[in-house]
Amino acid sequence: MNRIPDRRRALTLALTLGVLAPIVLSGEDKPAAPALVVESIQVEPASPGPDTLCHLTVTLKNQGDRPASALELTVKVGGAVLPAYRDRLFLEAVEPGASRQVKLFNFWSTEAGRPAPADRKLAVEVTLTAASWMKRETKNGATVWTPVGAVAGLPSAKSVTLAMAKAR
Repeated sequence: MNRIPDRRRALTLALTLGVLAPIVLSGEDKPAAPALVVESIQVEPASPGPDTLCHLTVTLKNQGDRPASALELTVKVGGAVLPAYRDRLFLEAVEPGASRQVKLFNFWSTEAGRPAPADRKLAVEVTLTAASWMKRETKNGATVWTPVGAVAGLPSAKSVTLAMAKAR
């Protein structure tokens, strides 16, 4: 007679684990948020007209415990990837627990092959595609930066939509 309660107990335990295990383990499937993120994008002027030179700055936030640098970025304006960012590294250091503004290349609001959008809404997107954690040392009076691994969890992106001014 003791066998039936043991079987029932085993079955109850198996069913309980079968139901609860996916709930407990489901958190493991979600990737952790990246420790280095694009916090914001600033474009000046905020309402450019056609053929206007725009200044682009991105703010990065380092939520990690060491400096990050060797930043690889992709920038899209009006859905078109700007080729100036291809095969480039920005060697700005973003200190742990801090935010840092990084000035990027200027761009034209419109250009050949990328006319002003019909709805006068110009989308600008900045994606941090890769970065490296860095070790900083002083050797013979000089600061030496050494990459010590890739920042996991990237890419991180933000976008802003600018209301374009009418042509004058």
